[in-house]
Amino acid sequence: MTRYDVLMTGVGGKGVLSAGLLLAQAGMNQYQNVLWFPSYQAAMRGGPSECTVVLSQEEIPSPILSSAQAVVVMEPSQFKDFQTRVMPGGLLLAEEAGLPRELARKDVKLVTVPAVGMGLKLGDTQVSNYVLLGAYIQLTRAITLELAVKEIEKRFAGREKTQKLNITALKQGAEAVA
Repeated sequence: MTRYDVLMTGVGGKGVLSAGLLLAQAGMNQYQNVLWFPSYQAAMRGGPSECTVVLSQEEIPSPILSSAQAVVVMEPSQFKDFQTRVMPGGLLLAEEAGLPRELARKDVKLVTVPAVGMGLKLGDTQVSNYVLLGAYIQLTRAITLELAVKEIEKRFAGREKTQKLNITALKQGAEAVA
């Protein structure tokens, strides 16, 4: 495929923007055109937070997407609003804790991952964003997992413990949906 687009959503302080930025930065090694477009309430930690990432070999006409091929929901409170923003036939990837039992749509693929629980087992729930990013990469193949690992190595250079934890979370997320 020559284009992948994803909306990532959650709340401020949970790594939504950093996961999206990592995907975009890693994608620059594979795509001619990459867009990372964050949207958040700057004055409020815990407030709604989202970003759009587009990886494309063609020009990207607009940073604003009303719907996307994939939506990654990192915070269950955002699930209801964002399930409507997945294109028909698209992917809805979500943290499973606290999700509604029923998906209102039948025209999308819903995949849930216990990202917070996996982070807890790793010793830090803050890595749930990288668990879900790993799952997204595995499900879509938008980029290779190796590109994301290299980006984590760069981003957390000199902080080996954090680097290792984030790489482990990313790989476990990919394995969870493999």
